[in-house]
Amino acid sequence: MRPAEPSPSDTGTVPANGRRPAPRPQPNRALIDRPGIRFLFLAPAGVSLLLGLYAATALLGFDVPPLADRLAASHGALMVFGFVGTLIVLERAVAIKKWWAFTAPALLGLGSLLVLAPLPIWIGRTAIAAGAIGLLLIYRSIWRRQAMTATAIQFLGGVNLVVAAILWLANVPVAHLIPAFGAFVVLTIAGERLELARLSLCGTHPGRGLLWASLSLTGGVSLALCVPAIGYPFFGLALLWVVSWLFLHDVARRTIRSAGLPRYMAICLLSGYAWLVVAGGIWLVVGAATSGPAYDAVIHAVLLGFTLSMIMAHAPVILPAVLRRPLPYRSIMYLPVALLHASLVLRVLFGDAHGLTDLLQLGGSLNIAALVLFIVIAAMSAVRGPVPNVRPASPARKERP
Repeated sequence: MRPAEPSPSDTGTVPANGRRPAPRPQPNRALIDRPGIRFLFLAPAGVSLLLGLYAATALLGFDVPPLADRLAASHGALMVFGFVGTLIVLERAVAIKKWWAFTAPALLGLGSLLVLAPLPIWIGRTAIAAGAIGLLLIYRSIWRRQAMTATAIQFLGGVNLVVAAILWLANVPVAHLIPAFGAFVVLTIAGERLELARLSLCGTHPGRGLLWASLSLTGGVSLALCVPAIGYPFFGLALLWVVSWLFLHDVARRTIRSAGLPRYMAICLLSGYAWLVVAGGIWLVVGAATSGPAYDAVIHAVLLGFTLSMIMAHAPVILPAVLRRPLPYRSIMYLPVALLHASLVLRVLFGDAHGLTDLLQLGGSLNIAALVLFIVIAAMSAVRGPVPNVRPASPARKERP
């Protein structure tokens, strides 16, 4: 068959009449570009978050209507796969602008809800595993466009998400999946931060140290699963290696001296890294922590202290890209950030460390309040729209003597 002749728009030439032909319509692309359609992909993440917060309230010991057994058992996985995972994968799907990429966040979000439905539990878990594999296909598409160390590190994060999803499908308890959950979130953020920092790095292979640290962290996940006595301390050491690189090279060290949104993001990032130091230190010293105060401390240091700090930091940038609606920064956004970290200090460094149940419960309830407060402030900021630019008054002219 004879190949079709290329159109003028394909070759870059201009027709004789001087007008470029209109680009061919792409129905699938036009559909996924609609904010309402993108919100449908985001909705399961919101439902997973609300269900996860409800489960957290009950698990803290508050008097609420009884939980379904599946919701109580799936609290941690629901927050990682259904909320954080769907958000991250949806952002990646929006970035590559391919309609097939949106099946990955759809499977993660839908699978997380199917896990709670009165269906065989393997159906929802299989959908989650398929969505996690879809993330690897998205990274493959990004790699083919531009092969970068940052993409390789984020791909390693996706590998850890797949590992966690497949092991959960195989009925491995959630408590044993925390290193994989942590590696997924940490390496996803580390790859993004490397992408921003690479211009200031020296050498022919910027980011090589972070890549080796990321490979060690991924290896630590497997080691923690197979040989917990050795694997957990090794994972903690690798996590401290990753965090030390971020502390040394992240542009947040410079932007914290600026103002407005850059400073707000820097404070969120650096405070989130501090919680990774806490988690890495506990794993390094205590070792395998799958229950008790040490487990509560590491899981909430990573999945609340670090992960929620990253979400709060990037929300004014990521959500507008996903939903095509601006989320202006306002200084009141510092309030939920401060509440989050103060409540975590109360919960982890006092409640867990000293076995004080009342402080643990108080800190946990304030954790929930901080996240709800951030959602309310973000929604109000989006509704109110951009902050008007107020020009400073010009200085009065000095009178001549």
